[in-house]
Amino acid sequence: MARTASITRNTKETQVSIAVDLDGEGVQVSTGIGFFDHMLTAFGFYAKIGLKVNVHGDLEVDGHHTVEDTGIVLGQALKEALGDRTGIRRFGSCYVPMDEALAFTALDFSNRPYLVFDAGMPQERIGDYDSCLTVEFMRALAVNAGITLHQKCFYGANAHHMTEGLFKSLGMAIRDAVRVDGDGVTSTKGVL
Repeated sequence: MARTASITRNTKETQVSIAVDLDGEGVQVSTGIGFFDHMLTAFGFYAKIGLKVNVHGDLEVDGHHTVEDTGIVLGQALKEALGDRTGIRRFGSCYVPMDEALAFTALDFSNRPYLVFDAGMPQERIGDYDSCLTVEFMRALAVNAGITLHQKCFYGANAHHMTEGLFKSLGMAIRDAVRVDGDGVTSTKGVL
């Protein structure tokens, strides 16, 4: 059974189109924010999924709507691609060192969305990207995918390295969590 989804969401602020193939490959990203494209490309690569992201947002205002709405749609696409989550490992975690920074992600595709995010950024901007938008993306992703998501950057002096570590560790944790290694639902309740 194909674990794929294509979601489009159009508002007065953004037009977002995302396709996910959990068993595919190849990443194409265009959001209009160079650093965010870099982060989503790293995420898709380390998650080892097929990912196509095309976003047009009101960047004349700022990047907030573009980043948050991308998180919403990516979360919806992951949720749809997983279906009833039969056979998936469900849990994933990963540490990623990026030069002076150390990032960590732990997650559970529990269908109980929750975010704990602990990563104070030392610089407000990374190119055209406001570093405070990372938590907005992660919250939107967790809520819409039904993920319990915990992220922490233990230390770092460069917001680029810290943010990249968070996106890479997210990808690696998702790669583990969505891997099929059984034929039942990974829950004592029998349902996720």
